[in-house]
Amino acid sequence: MATLIYKEFFNDLKSSLEEVNEKKDQFLSLLIKPYWPRSITPNHLTYARAAIGIFLFILLFNFKNTNGFLIIPFFFLGALTDLLDGSIARSLNMETKLGEIIDPIADRVLIFPVAVYSLIGENKWLLFFLLIAEILNSLISLLAQGKKIFFGSNIFGKTKMFLQSVVFAAILLFWPKSPNAFFIYLLWISMVCILISIMVKIFQIKLYHANKKNSPDYYI
Repeated sequence: MATLIYKEFFNDLKSSLEEVNEKKDQFLSLLIKPYWPRSITPNHLTYARAAIGIFLFILLFNFKNTNGFLIIPFFFLGALTDLLDGSIARSLNMETKLGEIIDPIADRVLIFPVAVYSLIGENKWLLFFLLIAEILNSLISLLAQGKKIFFGSNIFGKTKMFLQSVVFAAILLFWPKSPNAFFIYLLWISMVCILISIMVKIFQIKLYHANKKNSPDYYI
């Protein structure tokens, strides 16, 4: 009985998040699609996000530069590319396998420098668990890709990225003040989203193998 309740809750949550994401895509498509230059592909935005993440890492750790007038606009720009690339890819039918692979990598490259720099002091355990969860998430994705199983970011991975983008943008706005407890709670919620995303990927891999085993072309 409890399992059934949890399953229904999970499905309802998944449906609600997907509905919100679909409405976001529809809004952005209506707003941007007619004017978007076709020479700029979603993958270009993803590459730009990774480049911004590397730039932030260099500023924060090599030059110890925490100037908000420099860090905040670049982080916002990186978060904006994450908001746009998937929506543009879907609305313009420009989705690619490469995009599915590099999108979560670019997300982590953008988030990690700010996460490490802002959480390493008072919230190092939260940082530790976030990093471990993301490493595990990445390893499962790599394992799937090694077996020619490709799946893009699921809705829980997208929700995680949205929460973390909002939180770290807010942390940067109030830097060098310690992160507000509310933002720390949101990061723990994003941690839960990562774990659910991992479970969804494991289920997808198992489902793929089950379908392959039941295929008439499958041989032991």
